[in-house]
Amino acid sequence: MLVDSHCHLDRLDLAQHDGSLDAALQAARDRGVGHFLCIGVSADNAGAVKALAERYSDVDCSVGIHPLDLKPGEAPALQWLLDELDHPRVVAIGETGLDYHYEPEAAELQQASFRLHLQAAKATGKPVIIHTRGARADTLELLREAQLSQAGVLHCFTEDWDMAKAALDMGYYISLSGIVTFRNADALRDVARQVPADRLLVETDSPYLAPIPYRGKPNLPQYVREVAEFLALVRGESYEQLAEQTTANFKRLFPLAHL
Repeated sequence: MLVDSHCHLDRLDLAQHDGSLDAALQAARDRGVGHFLCIGVSADNAGAVKALAERYSDVDCSVGIHPLDLKPGEAPALQWLLDELDHPRVVAIGETGLDYHYEPEAAELQQASFRLHLQAAKATGKPVIIHTRGARADTLELLREAQLSQAGVLHCFTEDWDMAKAALDMGYYISLSGIVTFRNADALRDVARQVPADRLLVETDSPYLAPIPYRGKPNLPQYVREVAEFLALVRGESYEQLAEQTTANFKRLFPLAHL
């Protein structure tokens, strides 16, 4: 069984499945995907991801505010985060983090929001899902500052081995998406070979970043199979071994998930 550890089910392009999320999820199940983690990115979609997790027995969700979804000058309220996390299908907090690639001018606001998410994670014991781009030093500094015992995951990882190792040393997991299949991703494939087997996750980040041979098309949870098969090849493992290991890793990191 595979787990798509990071997907945006409320944002999928469902044209390939005649507009049916039921059909899209079934297509993934037919390819061996047994569970989905649907990710919150804003206050506006927190209700939607929770509703999807309530609707499907093999879907859990997270809640949080993506660094690029922050309202100008306004970090989320800690109490809002704590209230949203108090739900049986919410198994993680995020995605949160820092993105200076697109909004370097919002660094201070992003840091304030990230700190609040990490504070909520510490208060609830739920793992944190981290987005980081162009903010390597600050991301690691805030994670060290937080000292989360349950840690979390750096999702859709695109940084170098030095950052991966620093995060791994703090107890974090590394999740790889379809980007690892891209022709210009040699450095990321080098990271993929080095991540310890018991700290690796796979994801689609659908509807974004479809793997080869679907690059440029809308991504779907069913394509996590391509990510896993490619990673198995890169790491010199069987697909079955990688699927079993990454699913076990998901269960360990997200113990509240309904697998």
